Amino acid sequence: MSSSNAEPATPGEQPRNAETVQPRHAETARPTNAETVQPRGAEAEQPRSTDDVILDAAADLLVHLGMRRTQLAEIARRAGVSRPTVYRRWPDVRAVIGALLTREILATLEDTTLDVADRETFVDRVVEVSVRLRDHRVLGALLRSDDSDLLLEYVVERLGASQRGLLEALRNGIERGQAHGSVRAGEPLELAAMVLLIAQSTVQSHRMVASLLPEAAWRRELARALNGYLAP
Repeated sequence: MSSSNAEPATPGEQPRNAETVQPRHAETARPTNAETVQPRGAEAEQPRSTDDVILDAAADLLVHLGMRRTQLAEIARRAGVSRPTVYRRWPDVRAVIGALLTREILATLEDTTLDVADRETFVDRVVEVSVRLRDHRVLGALLRSDDSDLLLEYVVERLGASQRGLLEALRNGIERGQAHGSVRAGEPLELAAMVLLIAQSTVQSHRMVASLLPEAAWRRELARALNGYLAP
């Protein structure tokens, strides 16, 4: 016998407590929530993991509600899963947001490789990553909101997985630049940490100096600062 608490599944629809979100056939199912992330096009054959669906829901809420108003129960509802499903993965909203920011920062880094030999190309790539993070749908919205102080707790006040991933990529690029002769001598990890601090503080302060530094000048001066720091 089935449990009296279980909700009957309609044809073509997955149960609510399923651990993965499976794509639905357009002719047999309709989304129950217009904002639920559904696979499209070529991606329709690949189901989204439950983790990603939950993090996608958290991203939507952060953009529209901000950090302070985002609650775990609402994340679960937006993702179409139960609260225990979320709790099995993360203990609280803070942990969900930390996982989301790590995913987004590392994904941005993967899209723009820093594994290049000469210093000027390396610096150009660092500036590009900085711009992409500054203008990111989630991070950018938080930087421009009243919750920017809470964002600092995630990306400044602790060395998390996202910062370690950035540091490793920066260290690799600096080591290649040193072998190339275009980056000065020094402990690569120490240089990487300072490059991260320079770029990170520039991104976080962008709104404050936007009227003084137009976009082209902002990019140019960040590149100049990094080149001046790394040059032999």
